[in-house]
Amino acid sequence: MSVRLKLTLSYAGFLMLAGVLLLAAVWLFLLRYVPNRAMLYNPDDMPTGGVFPIRSALLAVFAPRAAAVLAFLLVFGLVGGWILAGRMLAPLTHLADATRRATHGSLSHRIRLPGRKDEFRELADAFDTMLTRLEAHVAEQRRFAANASHELRTPLAITKSLLDVARTDPNHDTAELINRLHTVNTRAINLTEALLLVSRAEQRSFTRERVDLSLMAEEATETLLPLAEKHGVTLETSGDITPTTGSQALLLQLTTNLVHNAIVHNLPDRGTVWITTDARPATVVLTVENTGEKLAPELVSTLTEPFQRGTERIHTDHAGVGLGLAIVKTITQAHDGRLTLTPRAAGGLRISVELPTQKPRSDSI
Repeated sequence: MSVRLKLTLSYAGFLMLAGVLLLAAVWLFLLRYVPNRAMLYNPDDMPTGGVFPIRSALLAVFAPRAAAVLAFLLVFGLVGGWILAGRMLAPLTHLADATRRATHGSLSHRIRLPGRKDEFRELADAFDTMLTRLEAHVAEQRRFAANASHELRTPLAITKSLLDVARTDPNHDTAELINRLHTVNTRAINLTEALLLVSRAEQRSFTRERVDLSLMAEEATETLLPLAEKHGVTLETSGDITPTTGSQALLLQLTTNLVHNAIVHNLPDRGTVWITTDARPATVVLTVENTGEKLAPELVSTLTEPFQRGTERIHTDHAGVGLGLAIVKTITQAHDGRLTLTPRAAGGLRISVELPTQKPRSDSI
């Protein structure tokens, strides 16, 4: 049976039960006290006089009318319950229609249920929010797949061209060819590893453990110190102990990407990178701030998109594969955190990663 039919039968059943209880109350509190034998009254004592009605006579008159009332209540309950159930379940029809459209790939449809805010309205609004996020996620995945295909095709095309040159020109410098093939192959490997890291973070297939972001910042700073010295960039690390829960490898990758990005996209000489950690009551914050050129706010909002490298697509030995901040964003979301990018007034960028703090363990007594 459909839900509407079940509700209709329930309404009619309750209405019939109420009618039966009402008739039972009439019998219990009224008819049972009526005598079952005729009683004569003196016309002189009673103005009306005559015979007092007996129980059987009242039942004979009352029973058919009671049955008629119950039959009316049954019909009224079925018809009224069917109409009422239809009006109550009408919002579910819109939900079912939107679900069917979403199943067939149409994610742009929204229910936008009118009326007062009730349970159905909250359900419809939650469904609309889910569709909005799902549509944005699907669009982002499509862009990511297209960009990844383009980025992977480039080194493969270069490799094919180099191999064609080696085949058609046997006298070509072999050492130079090998070096170029090695560079292109290394870039393809780095890109593939970055893509796998993004996929792993999105699936949240990692073991959560206690991680101190301040230690991650120190380790990333020590690892990238030679790169900073090569670019003439000064690294400054400070802050509090910031315990959180997550994957140590992914959070180290997050911190390393932030520091690497701050070093590479800095002033040509005498640049500075500040790495600070801050412990708050409910969250811990890792902030990486660097000097550099002034950035427009509309540009900053696109830096976390895959394969976005600032104002131009640079390809140097330390330019990366264009997934640095995209990986940071994915890892942050996988740890239920928040990523904030803010352009500095003096030039450069300020990036903050806010993660939930680790809850203290309660020792059992």
